[in-house]
Amino acid sequence: MSNYTSNDVVNAIIVAARTLDKRKEEINRLNVFPVPDGDTGTNMSLTLATVVEHLSKLPAGATSVDRRHAITTGALMGARGNSGVITSQILRGFCEGFEGHDEFDVVAIDDAFASAVEVAFKAVRKPVEGTILTVLHDTAAAAKKARKKKMDLEEAMQFIVSESYASVQRTPELLPVLRENGVVDAGGFGLAIFIDSFVAALTGRSETVGEEFVTIPAEAPKVEIEQINDWEGSAYMYCNEFLVDSDTLNAEEALNFLSTMGDCELCVGSNPKFKVHVHSNHPDQVLAYFLQRGQISEVFIHNMKLQSEERTAKIEAEQTEEPKPIGFVAVAAGEGNARILESLGVDVVVSGGQTMNPSTKDLLDAVNKVNAESVIIFPNNSNIIMASQSCAEVSEKPCGIVPTKSVPESFSVMFAFDEDASLEENVAEMTEALEDVKTGEITYAIKDAKDAHGGPIHDGDVIGIADGSIEVVSNSIEKATINLLHVMDADFADTLTILAGCDYSDEDFDALVAQIEEEFEDLEIDANRGEQPLYPIILSVE
Repeated sequence: MSNYTSNDVVNAIIVAARTLDKRKEEINRLNVFPVPDGDTGTNMSLTLATVVEHLSKLPAGATSVDRRHAITTGALMGARGNSGVITSQILRGFCEGFEGHDEFDVVAIDDAFASAVEVAFKAVRKPVEGTILTVLHDTAAAAKKARKKKMDLEEAMQFIVSESYASVQRTPELLPVLRENGVVDAGGFGLAIFIDSFVAALTGRSETVGEEFVTIPAEAPKVEIEQINDWEGSAYMYCNEFLVDSDTLNAEEALNFLSTMGDCELCVGSNPKFKVHVHSNHPDQVLAYFLQRGQISEVFIHNMKLQSEERTAKIEAEQTEEPKPIGFVAVAAGEGNARILESLGVDVVVSGGQTMNPSTKDLLDAVNKVNAESVIIFPNNSNIIMASQSCAEVSEKPCGIVPTKSVPESFSVMFAFDEDASLEENVAEMTEALEDVKTGEITYAIKDAKDAHGGPIHDGDVIGIADGSIEVVSNSIEKATINLLHVMDADFADTLTILAGCDYSDEDFDALVAQIEEEFEDLEIDANRGEQPLYPIILSVE
């Protein structure tokens, strides 16, 4: 028996999906054949991102059945490439295996893994040893062993994580092409990262343990580039993937047809929703077959030769590009926040924030990825400043810390950057710019407490936090936001940056912005979807 709720499990899935997204390039570098389907990390990340999107749209009070449906539907709709489609089937199997279980315990985990193996292996007509399916099978065996040995829940989860990475380590022994190139299987490694990150988020462990079990090359093996340039050995040019809506499609007959069109054929799902994937030289014939049997949508047809040539050119350019004087690393939770930071010039965004603080190693890895002579780090959370300082102390590359405590603060200070100034001068100027920014956050109280003025706070209340002080207590996000803006003297400010969290709907966000515009007529508003968890609204005024 466990104390983990279905909400805890969903939040852990979201964190794990974002962790995998952060490490997708690390996974991509393992691909022996870096064609579009070879972007394993990207494809798995895109699949999981759609799962997160579907989960974020669920209403408050959604049932476990609703959540499982959101996961399976999101995974099917968002699946990209072979690895993405297989990942979608693993998630579908997990959800089916959890049916009938009221507790998240070792028995439920065993049943979920057993179901995932059954569903995923059924989707692949010719399973290959040493791939993601092998890692899944070995991890499922670990879950069964944990159940038989009657391990407690946390012990069982750590055992499963360890065995998952151990299986990844064994993949080169099973697949000669991996051994020849000195890498482990990319899809298997991605699955192990996802499981590891899920367990870490669920149990509150601050770091994942993967580094103890598997060593990944820092640079892509030279053979990868050589293979990209030699396309003659590939039988098919086009990667085709799309959705099919049909009440009559027979998946087995469709697979038989796809096998005559090319390879890597997959047709997963059930009436009326299917996902199709195949490599073929005749996308017109592939599409025609399914058009005769239903409606198709979200069609992606990639010319793998052209895309591989483009990737080769990009890799070569990155290898020869001169480092710039100063680069940037920022910590942020939420895809929207990451996109904004990148658009402002941040080179690497580390996924993290409240309840998921990145480690010194996470930040150091990010610093080393930046092609710059020196790096400025934006912690964007008071709990991450010390880890950032530790990173700067051990980094061989000069680092400066601008002690930002929120994502909007880093938006603002980026405008103070002077490319002609030194690292030290920029850190000083940006730190000084922080004085002009006031940050506010709206979230929910998780226990009874008192606000900054001694007033009562009850578990579940909406609270408004201004620069770390709980200044507002309310029964709605909208009221709390308006009251907090008054506390922060928004009447006398020029601009407001406001970011919507992943659980706050577009409709509610638009209505809130309209209310702010009416209340603060002279305030220039920059409204964006940050997609951060836990905080429906994050804002800053200056």
